[in-house]
Amino acid sequence: MTKLYVAQGACSFGAHVVAREITQASGLPIEIIKVPLRTPDSPIHKVNPLGRVPTVVTDNGNVITENGAILPWLADLNPDAKLFAPVGTAERAQIQEWIGFLNSDIHGAFRPVNRPNLFHPDEEVQKSIREQGITRLRELVRVVQRKLEGKTWAVGERFTAADAYLGVFLRWLPRANIDLAEFPDLAAYLERYNARESVKAAIAFEAA
Repeated sequence: MTKLYVAQGACSFGAHVVAREITQASGLPIEIIKVPLRTPDSPIHKVNPLGRVPTVVTDNGNVITENGAILPWLADLNPDAKLFAPVGTAERAQIQEWIGFLNSDIHGAFRPVNRPNLFHPDEEVQKSIREQGITRLRELVRVVQRKLEGKTWAVGERFTAADAYLGVFLRWLPRANIDLAEFPDLAAYLERYNARESVKAAIAFEAA
């Protein structure tokens, strides 16, 4: 059976949502395993030397890491769920574009906000790094708002793997003291996201 490793509050939430979306539609057997992060004895180290989630171990033992690979791979397991798009279509490229943007720009922008200690040992300097990170993140949130203007979902007016991933970071914004009240369209988007059965199931599983 394919296994998907996730951690509560981590970026693996997007892959978790995709896994639940495709299994709702098809009953595909995917075992979801919750692990702790940044602990030397976490089971994740046995399957991913970097100790990161999401990580997939396929039913034949192949290991897949990184959201940019896992989200499309999971979505392709069940084309009927329409979380991706056919090969060669502009829509497929647009979904992949969103995933790339979220992975590199948005996720990257959270790093100085959440872990400024990675950039400098001095706590006072860390405060400055975090403040600059929040400023950059707010700029990127405005980009997201423009990209979503007039849309229900990111691509094709249906929920896709891009949305599963985008919702992760909108849910993280309170960590950066960014209030979605500043971005009413994004607040409405997040309400739609949180209302999905896959999202509610993923939240409940990770909180248990």
